Amino acid sequence: MTYRFYIVDVFAERRYAGNQLAVVLGTENLSDETMQQIAAETNYSETTFVTPAPSADGGYRVRIFTPAREIAFAGHPILGTAWVLRHHGSGAASGPVRLNLAVGQVSVTFEMSAEGDEVAWFLAPPVALGATCAIEPMAAALGLSPDDIATESPVRQATAGVSAMIVPLRSLDALRRSKLDLDAYASLAARGFPPLVYLFCRQTHHPQNDLCVRFFFEAHGVREDPATGNGAAFLGAYLLEHGLLGGAELSLRIEQGYEVRRPSLVMLRARMRKGSPEIGVGGRVVPTLQGELL
Repeated sequence: MTYRFYIVDVFAERRYAGNQLAVVLGTENLSDETMQQIAAETNYSETTFVTPAPSADGGYRVRIFTPAREIAFAGHPILGTAWVLRHHGSGAASGPVRLNLAVGQVSVTFEMSAEGDEVAWFLAPPVALGATCAIEPMAAALGLSPDDIATESPVRQATAGVSAMIVPLRSLDALRRSKLDLDAYASLAARGFPPLVYLFCRQTHHPQNDLCVRFFFEAHGVREDPATGNGAAFLGAYLLEHGLLGGAELSLRIEQGYEVRRPSLVMLRARMRKGSPEIGVGGRVVPTLQGELL
């Protein structure tokens, strides 16, 4: 069979920025092992594999692989995959694109920005905020001083299909100096804290943005994500829970990726609705390459 693939930059304001994603269409005959090998070959933070036609519920089955493993939920693969299906899928059309993930069905909508750009948005699955972590061992694992970590809110685990640690920092300088050391993190991992760390600070590279973030994760060693949609969803729940940034309804521009030379912009909407957080994550998708697997 012929398998079409597309490479897109997600959360990108221009080509060759944002977070790269490979999307492979028509993959119902590929084995799990082959999908994992393809994901390792692309070596992007994630590669998605999509069935060629929607199921009876209108959703396309999507599987998400890092270079090391399959995962249940990640933000930029949701937006990039939906964009590819909207523009290149068998049912390409206007309207929402529904994706059936391991965490359930996620709907992606498309809006036009004031600048005339198409912006993709997904509504995040429920985010559970979990255990808190002491500042000292987290600072040591990140190569920081405990004084670099802000204390207005805790270091805390968040989960939606996958889990990550949310770490508030005092400054852009501390964010720049951060580097995850897996050996130093081992004591935290032994206590059940995942080696995925989402750091944020209120200082930014550009004044029109609200927060600057970095995200480190383990996949055959430590990697850094240029833009992290699920991390933004975690952050939305965290900010609402801890009353940061002014209130029960947030609309934020989050910059990321500067340290890996892929500047990115993630848009976040978060509010309390019927006692639970409702979180939307949005961004632009820019196509860069298409072809066929040999």
